[in-house]
Amino acid sequence: MSVLRPLLLLLLPLCPGPGPGPGSEAKVARTCAETRQVLGARGYSLNLIPPNMISGEHLQICPQEYTCCSSETEQKLISDTEATFQGLVEDSGSFLVHTLAARHRKFNEFFREMLSVSHQSLAQFFSHSYGRLYSQHALIFNSLFSRLWDYYEKSGEGLDDTLADFWAQLLERAFPLLHPQYSFPPDFLLCLTRLTSTTESSLQPFGDSPRRLRLQITRALVAARAFVQGLETGKNVVDEALKVRGGSDCRKALMRLIGCPLCRGVPSLMPCRGFCLNVANGCLSNRGLEPDWGSYLDGLLFLADKLQGPFSFELAAESIGVKISEGLMYLQENSVRVSAKVFKECGTPHLVSARNRRAPAPLEETGRQWPWRAAPEEERPTTAAGTNLHRLVWELRERLSRVRGFWVGLPLTVCGDSRMAADISQEAAPCWTGTGRGRYQLPVVVGSRTEQTHNPELGVDTSGPDVPTRRRRLLLRSATARMRAAALGQDLDMQDAEEDASGSGGGHQYADDWKAGAAPVAPAAWPPRPHHPPRRDSSGGRGRGGGARYNQDRSRNGGMPVGLHTPPILILFPSVLAMLGPR
Repeated sequence: MSVLRPLLLLLLPLCPGPGPGPGSEAKVARTCAETRQVLGARGYSLNLIPPNMISGEHLQICPQEYTCCSSETEQKLISDTEATFQGLVEDSGSFLVHTLAARHRKFNEFFREMLSVSHQSLAQFFSHSYGRLYSQHALIFNSLFSRLWDYYEKSGEGLDDTLADFWAQLLERAFPLLHPQYSFPPDFLLCLTRLTSTTESSLQPFGDSPRRLRLQITRALVAARAFVQGLETGKNVVDEALKVRGGSDCRKALMRLIGCPLCRGVPSLMPCRGFCLNVANGCLSNRGLEPDWGSYLDGLLFLADKLQGPFSFELAAESIGVKISEGLMYLQENSVRVSAKVFKECGTPHLVSARNRRAPAPLEETGRQWPWRAAPEEERPTTAAGTNLHRLVWELRERLSRVRGFWVGLPLTVCGDSRMAADISQEAAPCWTGTGRGRYQLPVVVGSRTEQTHNPELGVDTSGPDVPTRRRRLLLRSATARMRAAALGQDLDMQDAEEDASGSGGGHQYADDWKAGAAPVAPAAWPPRPHHPPRRDSSGGRGRGGGARYNQDRSRNGGMPVGLHTPPILILFPSVLAMLGPR
């Protein structure tokens, strides 16, 4: 035994001692050199950071053991850790905000340009065909488009009133021109307007054109406005949600997560991933928009399909001039019947003496033949931006597919940053647990705010979302409801106005052309949605798809498709606006 004792004494220093427990990293190295280096690079004053660890009884959040942080340093770290977390959240959501903002701008520009092009096309065609005659009566057409603009941009008066006023003014101008031998006093014209504005009236001076124009332009404008407003609401709600600051519990948890390792003198020890996920889930519980977010995206895509299908904005904008021309032709062809009913209801006006009677307009002013033709597909222009509705919808669908699970995956995105947690590949290695080096043993709590009440890192209020969170979700639900209603032909804005005025609503509902009225028309067959983006063609727009190519309404003669450039209408129509000569 005496022989082995010297050998045992020699081997004793080589035997390993017990492993380090919590806080042992401070016992091994009492120096704050690493912490001073890291915080000094961030702009902290080294005078506030001791060279060696001091007693930590003054700390409010971090473990009150040996520390490298003074009270001032701890308070500054609390603000910095919150700013780091907030910056990561906003950076993660910047793509989502940019996507919604860019889609809102592109769709809004497209709808505005289509409405402007429709106005310009009508004015150009009428001016070339009728010259001064159209100029003398252009005010009622300009007023129509002005009120359509107001409805789209400002949610102005209902489209029913706008279109009814237009047809009444058009009849007030056109009817006296059918009978230049009569003098029409204001009372007669007022009676004429009353006849056309009465829903139960059988006069129908313009045939079925007012009804079909109302259905087509109203459902398209209601859908376009709800869609653009929905994109804007979504962008604003997301932007606001991303900028929400966490409460005091969140700030404390963030400090324990990424601030306290600095105070413990081990800034290179990364927080455990489970620790980070619990903190992130708890801090983001009052920002997430699920399950309303998924419903909102579904509403956007549902309405987008309607806009390039049965509620085509392109088709509706191009058909305004067609429906007006059809109505005027109907008035001319049925002038005897219409006049008899008007004279029966309003009386017979006084004859004008031959000397004061207006001479008929010369032939060269009544209808110059302007050879418009249906433009081939390769010649049809897209918008000035070089895009069309099919491509816009394809791009929207492709981008929204990336952000559907954004709010659910946001904690994972934040904790994937190297400043917040250890890399997932190093999950088995020791990490910062909130108190020291080790492995995070607590369960990770994911899910809704209710489930976050069991989060071990910070307590979440069990009373439900706060008022700002409820308001954001309500805005998102309201936008979703309006988009879904618009996709069904309902204008909830008009419904709200009617409920405020009369206490009963129901809203305005605009059915498809083939489902309303006495003369049903078969719907057009829409092409299937492409699985690839339509080609962008600056010269012709081959990616235009089927928006302006297909028309749901049929002309009364021969069942030919009606388009803005349909030759049969242009052959018959020059004699119609001759009625709109100087009075």
